[in-house]
Amino acid sequence: MVSSLDGIIAKKDNSVSWFETSSNYEKGVKLTEQETSAFLKTIDCYVMGSRTYEHALELSKSYGWAYGDIPTIVLTHRDLPIERPNVETWSGDLNQLVDEKLRPNYKTVWVVGGAALTKDFIQARLADEIRITVIPIILGDGIPFFDHLQLEQALHLKDVTAYKNGMVELWYEIKR
Repeated sequence: MVSSLDGIIAKKDNSVSWFETSSNYEKGVKLTEQETSAFLKTIDCYVMGSRTYEHALELSKSYGWAYGDIPTIVLTHRDLPIERPNVETWSGDLNQLVDEKLRPNYKTVWVVGGAALTKDFIQARLADEIRITVIPIILGDGIPFFDHLQLEQALHLKDVTAYKNGMVELWYEIKR
């Protein structure tokens, strides 16, 4: 997930212009396209909520489909336009999705959003890790990442990376 420093993952109008940063942190590492590409190759399947999917579809008109040919499962109870052969919808129970579809077929599943879906995975204890990239901006209003989680959850910091552009990636393991 990408977040502002104050924990906002999207403005109320879903604009993403704030994702760009002109910040410079000299001690940071430079994120290369090769590193990003290598990381993305480790992902076997994406899971996303319907609003995230609709937003990704809208962005794909300008930037292309960000998830490539990787299988993508969209959780929804609505009829959505499915424009790619690797995208399917799911409207059942999350535990059933994990037990019947994800665990038997995929090693690394990335829940890409949104906040409600992430909350559901964490509350059901179906998530193993949380990776959040903090962008150096305070938005003050919008959709919070951990809104009404209603669960205390201990985490273990696996890694932290500060980038030249001022972004910081925090990688946590969820403790059982």
